[in-house]
Amino acid sequence: MSLFYLYFNVGIHHILDFDAYDHILFISTLIAVYQLKQWRKIFILITAFTIGHATTLALSTLNIIDINPWLVELLIPITIIITAISNITTQTINTIHQRLYYIKYITAMVFGLIHGLGFSSYLKSMLDESTSITQALLAFNLGIEIGQIVVVISILSLSYLFINRWKVLIREWNLVLSGAGLGVAIILVLERFFG
Repeated sequence: MSLFYLYFNVGIHHILDFDAYDHILFISTLIAVYQLKQWRKIFILITAFTIGHATTLALSTLNIIDINPWLVELLIPITIIITAISNITTQTINTIHQRLYYIKYITAMVFGLIHGLGFSSYLKSMLDESTSITQALLAFNLGIEIGQIVVVISILSLSYLFINRWKVLIREWNLVLSGAGLGVAIILVLERFFG
């Protein structure tokens, strides 16, 4: 098995592994207020998140920056809490002024920086001196992106079914996804302090 394929596979499984559900939870919460027909906005949002996490994934893996892993593991659920509260307090995504979209994109990029630090801890634990860091980093990051796409497509498919087929109100769907994200993230924060 090639080095590229190995780390690509690890990247995909890291996102889709339910032991690392905090990343799935963040992406689900991030897109909770969107519908399939808003795919362009979702694409920009996920791209902003990707730019953020790819940046710190590279910087941390290459040992250019080093942040305390405990702090990173605390900040990741806080990003979910902030995103969920923002979703819950927004009536619908259609009522958001265009300037607020830009704020959402910038926030997604900043939160991506935090999540990239979480990804890098996992990747660095696998590397050894004989590994090509650049190739491993590229493959792992591409794997993460494919995993993210799977999560986004899954959530949007569920969203389509609930809203268009089963006639669940958009606001209720948002409250379910965002509320679930908020509840689990609060538990994760408490576990960081008391677990």
